[in-house]
Amino acid sequence: MKTRFVLIETSHAGNVGAAARALKTMGFDDLVLVRPRYKNVLRKEETIQRASGALDVLDKARVVDTLEEALDGISHMCATAMTPRDFGPPTRTPREHFDLLLKGELDVRSVPAVDGDLTDSAATPGAVCNQKGVAFLFGCERFGMSNDDVYRCDVALSIPSNPQFGSLNLGSAIQVVAYDWRVALGGFPVVEHTPEAHRADMAQVKGMLGHWEQALAHIGFLDPAAPKKLMPRLNQLFNRAQLTQEEIHILRGVAKAMLQSQPPTR
Repeated sequence: MKTRFVLIETSHAGNVGAAARALKTMGFDDLVLVRPRYKNVLRKEETIQRASGALDVLDKARVVDTLEEALDGISHMCATAMTPRDFGPPTRTPREHFDLLLKGELDVRSVPAVDGDLTDSAATPGAVCNQKGVAFLFGCERFGMSNDDVYRCDVALSIPSNPQFGSLNLGSAIQVVAYDWRVALGGFPVVEHTPEAHRADMAQVKGMLGHWEQALAHIGFLDPAAPKKLMPRLNQLFNRAQLTQEEIHILRGVAKAMLQSQPPTR
């Protein structure tokens, strides 16, 4: 599903870099800036520093003069704010809206309406998003989004916050929305942390467990006459740990040290 993040009249270069970092962290890379304060914001040193390595997102990002250009190829639009007080349309939290959107349980509100009224489209949101895409719009740091821009959108999203302090940095707000959207899309696959090339095989684990069985009996922790379920449980523990070959060597070293120690006095 095409996903775009649109920043309108952003004034701080650092926030553009933070936005790129937030998007890359959540697996998105479509960033469009509408009339930023600095035309060269994508190349400013502060932007690059705050991006923290998300340079590919900055390289792909576009600067445009109008919101119409930014929304080319997009059908479903979400205005984003910290609090609902600045918005005419009813607000939802990102998680609430994304759940309804992906289930196809929303009426898609489309095109700019007259006198601030949002009109309903006959198409389902799921069909619209699958055909074109969804965009998340963020206003400038000081004034937020204009009412005209808000009324173009299908929904106004409100990030829940402390009623006494509803101030969230732009980059942080983008991170929250990007995270919620990524979760709604199913998240990321589980990352395999131990490369296959370095993982201990079954024979190495079995050998290490035999070594530990001897060592635990030597120090009196395991009674060979009544071992109960100690070794099978240790076997399950080490299997869950997905030990590397180096970790097997460490555990064998511990077992060797135990075997070289004086046995307990009975």
